[in-house]
Amino acid sequence: MQQFLYILPALICPVGMGLMMWFMMRGRGRGKTADGPEEQELARLRAEVAALRPHATAFDERRGTDVR
Repeated sequence: MQQFLYILPALICPVGMGLMMWFMMRGRGRGKTADGPEEQELARLRAEVAALRPHATAFDERRGTDVR
């Protein structure tokens, strides 16, 4: 019986870790909307990058370097 008590923590650790990973993966897709704040911020940043690209091209042409 005493040997079982020594093995018990070694068994609880991987089982507990597996359960935590399973619960985290289950709840990953819930509660997200297609037009949430993250998506709006991402769209705003993509528009900003697209607006800045012509300026970067003009700068590279002035400097005579090809950065791609």
